[in-house]
Formats: sequence, structure tokens, C-alpha cells
Amino acid sequence: MKEIKRLFFLALLLLSFGAEAQMVKLLSLGKKFSLRGLSVVNDKTVWVSGSSGTVGMTTDGGENWKWMTVKGYEKTDFRDIEAFNDNTAIIMGIDVPANILKTTDGGETWKPVFVNSAKGMFLDAMEFWNENSGIVIGDPIDNKFFIARTFDGGNTWLPIPEQNKPVADSGEACFASSGTNIRALNKQEAVFISGGLRSRLFIRDKKIDLPIIQGTESTGANSVAVKSSKYLIVVGGDFNKKDATEKNCFITSNGGKSFSPPQTPPHGYRSCVEYLGDSKWISCGLNGVDYSTDDGKNWSWIGKQGFHVVRKAMHGNAVYFAGGEGRIGKLEF
Repeated sequence: MKEIKRLFFLALLLLSFGAEAQMVKLLSLGKKFSLRGLSVVNDKTVWVSGSSGTVGMTTDGGENWKWMTVKGYEKTDFRDIEAFNDNTAIIMGIDVPANILKTTDGGETWKPVFVNSAKGMFLDAMEFWNENSGIVIGDPIDNKFFIARTFDGGNTWLPIPEQNKPVADSGEACFASSGTNIRALNKQEAVFISGGLRSRLFIRDKKIDLPIIQGTESTGANSVAVKSSKYLIVVGGDFNKKDATEKNCFITSNGGKSFSPPQTPPHGYRSCVEYLGDSKWISCGLNGVDYSTDDGKNWSWIGKQGFHVVRKAMHGNAVYFAGGEGRIGKLEF
């Protein structure tokens, strides 16, 4: 009887462990383009964007994809995308000339809504508070970060006044690695991070030095995610050292007044971090995916397939990934 009870208890433990186990299911691979833009509208509708003018969209949870190359932009790298439904999406082309395009017919046609050919122009990421209000950030021009706003759903974009643009330090810029170096902090404000020779967190008029590894062009913060206006997690590292864990993740629970490292950090350079709800977070990079169930204090390596970006559904619970070679994944429990 004791042996039966022991086996029964062991079976319950295994079932409990299995219920909490996560894995990344690969949905697409083997394409000739790299994907860094990812927008998950709901559990079924997902948009991706990337190199060679590529945009993809699914409405059935990733079983089938509609792939398109934006005409006239075949050499453009669309590093970020923001979608609102299966018809409307906005894509961001990074380099000179920097372009933002919008579709309202599921990608059949794209309308240029922002073009900037200024020397040194390089867009890094977009963020939207809602379907009308959004922001785009770019690398410094004349030592000031480029920032533009839209209040009409991305139909028009206006740079913020020159005197309001944050001043950058020498060698300080943003990484266009996952479209997540700028995030909504609350219903009105955004927070962004920088990297390179200097890495900082920018909140309102505050410029806060980050303890993350920095000092070279390949180091610094790559992504920030927000649980509340006080609780944020920043990830990054050195993208030339994909397995290095030194100073690659930091947590603040007081709005940037202080930072603490995880007890168990993500297992390498990480280009993206995403808050999933409750105390759960996920991050990804060139050597795999890490998952945390204790607000980022400890990270578990749940997959060694590399991805550039991970995002949770805006209206739902599904979590998707995108990366090199057209790689797309989905988190499964």
C-alpha cells in the first residue's frame, strides 16, 4: 500500500511539473530573410516584418502565412511593425531614407506616411499606446535622439521640438534589435533605453545610468519591458558574445532609483524581454529563450533556438517569436 501511495504521489508531481513546462514550437524556418518586427494582435492574428522588404501575416495562429515583399522597398529592412487588426499595420524602415508605411487592406497596398533622408537618420523602434497615439525613436542626430509622434493612427508623424529631444552622450545610441527599446510606461508616457559606449534609461526628464554591461559598440541595453510604472526589466549584453551572461539583465522595482541583478540571469545576450502577466516574463536572444515565474529573479533556459523578438498578444494570451532565417515560434505550455 505504501508503495502504491508513493507511486501515486510521484505521478501527481510529474503531472504538476508537466502542466508548468514550457516549450517553443517552431512554425516557420528556412527563409532568406531575418525577422525583427513582430506584432501579435490576438491569439490568431500575427504580423512580422524584416529584411528584404518582407512582411508576413497569419490569421490562424501561424498554421498558414501570407508573405509579401513591399513593392519599391525590396532592399529595406523593416525592423519594427505595429498592427491593430488583420487589415491595418504600420512598418518601420530603419536606414536613410528612413520610412514608415501603413496598410489598411491587409498588406495589398502600402502608403508612405513618413520619409526622412537626413544624414545619419536611423530609426530603431515604434510603440503605440492605442490605435491613435504612437511614438518612434531613432539614433542621435547632432547628439540628440530623434523622436516623432503620431496622434492619428500613424497617418502623419511630427518630430518633437528640438529643445525637447534627449541629449545623447558620445557613442550612445539605440539598438534596432527587436522594436522594444521604447515602451509605454503608462497611459501618457514612454520609457526608452540606450546602449553602446554608454547605456541609460530615459524616463520623462530623467537620464538614469544602467548597470548593464557597456563601453563598446556591441554592448548595452537592447530591450525594456514594463509591469508597472515602477517595475521594469532591462536586458541586453554583448551581441558579439551570445553566450555571455555578465551584466545582461537588471530589475528595478522603484522606477529606476535602484537596480538589482537576477539571482539566475538569462543564459546569454538577450535582444528582447516581454512581460506576460502575474510574475511571468520571457526573454530571447541568439542562443535561445529564457522564462521566469518570479518577476525576473530567476530565469530558466526553455529553448536553445535563437530568436530576435518575442511578444505577447495585445488581446489574448498567445506568445510568439521571430528571428533569423524567417524563424517564427510560438510558446506552448
